[in-house]
Amino acid sequence: MSSKRRILFLTPQLPYPPEQGTAIRNYHLLSQTATRHDVSLLSFVEPGTANLAPLQAICSQVQTIPAPRRTKAQRLKTLLTSRAPDMARRLAAEPYAQALHQMLAQEPYDIVQVEGIELASYGLMIKAWPEAGSPALVFDDHNAEYLLQKRAFGTDIRRPRRWPQAAYSGIQWRRLRHFEHQICHRADAVLTVSEADAQAVRQLGPGIEPLAIPNGVDTEAYRTDLPDSLPLRHPNVVFTGKMDYRPNVDAMRWFHSQVWPEIRRQLPDVHLYIVGKGPSAEILQMADDPGVTVTGYVPDILPYFGGADVYIVPLRVGGGTRLKVLEALATGLPMVSTRLGVEGIALQDGQHALLADTPAEFAQTAVRLLGDGALRQSLAQQARDLAVQRYDWRNIIPPLFSLYDRL
Repeated sequence: MSSKRRILFLTPQLPYPPEQGTAIRNYHLLSQTATRHDVSLLSFVEPGTANLAPLQAICSQVQTIPAPRRTKAQRLKTLLTSRAPDMARRLAAEPYAQALHQMLAQEPYDIVQVEGIELASYGLMIKAWPEAGSPALVFDDHNAEYLLQKRAFGTDIRRPRRWPQAAYSGIQWRRLRHFEHQICHRADAVLTVSEADAQAVRQLGPGIEPLAIPNGVDTEAYRTDLPDSLPLRHPNVVFTGKMDYRPNVDAMRWFHSQVWPEIRRQLPDVHLYIVGKGPSAEILQMADDPGVTVTGYVPDILPYFGGADVYIVPLRVGGGTRLKVLEALATGLPMVSTRLGVEGIALQDGQHALLADTPAEFAQTAVRLLGDGALRQSLAQQARDLAVQRYDWRNIIPPLFSLYDRL
């Protein structure tokens, strides 16, 4: 039997409530680890959003620091005067460094687990503090960040109106590659969310051997018998996500301009639901289309899964594994996705979902799926089976426990 470790998690945002990608992964890693080890948490938090009780129930100690605010001028200064990537400075805050230093000085932690590239600088600090003791450093790379920005550059450079964004990504991906190499090289262990990301991280340099701990899903909460409790229009297609996140905005820009007109031509009554907080101005403009609803923040995503006819993942930019895809699989939603959208997830085209990469293919596939109830039912059952067998959090966590034992 493995011995109990004292593990300190560092998170860029409070991992409760687990409502979006980073928080979902961090909460489930934290809660599952707490079933076997003694865990503590140091997290940034947005003012007025802290609900610590669920975290205090599973953690020995919870400390929070207000998230810093960086102005556009500060970001521009980093871009022009520093070799560090923007993400390395995004959560730079002396109060967080002081709290981390104090926690390490007071408690003999065995392991410090850094969740994401935005906190990597603090991981490097730990290695430079003799008084921190000698905790093992685990770096959880939620995305192969340099690859994400490199892909964004490749997408935006083809559109003159997006050249400013392309210039930013062109600078950032090279800086991120260097910074990611630094933290991965100094860490005692590196985690990624997929084997595809692990392969990208291995390219950073010799000796870096990540362990893939996939994103997962709570298959008891996301299930196939969700009621259709909202007055959604049918037939419909549904997309969910944080709608100021660049890959999601790009996905819906492409879908609404290149794919949606052909779907509407063949199915005039079809309706598109774009569900998620923080919609950008560009996303909000899509609501001018009478066939489109932009919800903004919703307190519970499950009713939209319950009322969806077809779930779409038209992503063309990004990396990692998308928690939205795992949630849709667990809910048994018939899905149409680009291949990039399901990258890192062990699903088969035609068995668990339908894949399409060009506008014409995506539109025809969506129309076909909306019109074929038997196909939707077949995909739904096999999608659910895959989620339960491969991506339930309880089945994902054991390799991480083995890593802790080795450390």
